[in-house]
Amino acid sequence: MKIMVVDNEELAVKTLCNTICEVIEDAEITRSTDSVEALNIAKDINPDIVFLDIDMPGMDGMKLAKEIKESVNPKVNIIFTTGYSEYLEEAFTKLRASGYLMKPVTEKMLRTEIENLRYPPHFEMLGSKAVRVRAFGTFEVYVNGTPVNFHYVKTKELLAYLIDRDGMCSISELEEGIFEESEERADHKSYIRNMISDLIKVFTELKCKDVIIRKYGAIGLDVSQIDCDYYEYKKDNPAAINSFRGEYMSQYSWAENTLGTLMFKNE
Repeated sequence: MKIMVVDNEELAVKTLCNTICEVIEDAEITRSTDSVEALNIAKDINPDIVFLDIDMPGMDGMKLAKEIKESVNPKVNIIFTTGYSEYLEEAFTKLRASGYLMKPVTEKMLRTEIENLRYPPHFEMLGSKAVRVRAFGTFEVYVNGTPVNFHYVKTKELLAYLIDRDGMCSISELEEGIFEESEERADHKSYIRNMISDLIKVFTELKCKDVIIRKYGAIGLDVSQIDCDYYEYKKDNPAAINSFRGEYMSQYSWAENTLGTLMFKNE
């Protein structure tokens, strides 16, 4: 887990780094006492978590948090560590911070924040297979840590639908599921064939062709070659359970049925 600690006071940085090491044994910690330097470092390492003081000279912590989210990663976990409570509302409503800790930060406070991150770093927790899928929140797919891009937008949705259906679907099921609200069905089979060709082409180029399973009238995935938070959740993996925040493939309306099942299990 890549962590940044930013505070203009060197003693505060050292103290917080020591506390983090007590809570996260394998943490990769980068520290900075300068906001501009911190922003450049964040661009280089793309941290999972940034512990950030607010009252700093030059670019203050609120401005730095905004810059990191806009130029590095909108879903980085910002945890403010400060002696000022008046920024609490802005931190959560405008910057969607993961946490807000009043100094001095104790090990107990820190542990609670780490266990309840707004954007859990799923892929470090769930294994090391080449293909990794995040279903909680918005659907995303990575190969060797890099986001996968397809020629057709719908190809990504086709892949999401296969993941949701545990890996295998008939062409007719894909047609009904992905184009559920459309009445124009005549061209869908042709479009799905193009999406499947796109899926195979991209995974072949990424040297993951064996993940795709072809059958007559159907397309599927070898899910044994895929790390997925949804699958781990169904296996009662504690890390996956902790990463579920009530969102599942949120860009797809057909995923609401599975979300309802997840919510019921989570109660």
